[in-house]
Amino acid sequence: MIVRIMGEGQLDVADDRLAALSPLDDEVEAAVEADDEPAFRLALVVLLDRVREIGTPVPDDVLVPSELVLPAADANVEDVRDLFREGGLIPG
Repeated sequence: MIVRIMGEGQLDVADDRLAALSPLDDEVEAAVEADDEPAFRLALVVLLDRVREIGTPVPDDVLVPSELVLPAADANVEDVRDLFREGGLIPG
């Protein structure tokens, strides 16, 4: 799955690694629902770090559509609330 981190670029994350992101996505979602900015910021940083860790960067000169868009590390709860789809940022 091609994942874009807003303001950074794209990473190719193998489909079999997406399940590892689900608990981290749940933490982001819970923090947004609780309107808990400090917990949200921590959970988002952990999620983004994990995506960077397991993903392979897509070269800037390669054009591929993003299947998933994650907010930038400096996003706030209100920014992300608008990005949520049912079930969190990561489908599934």
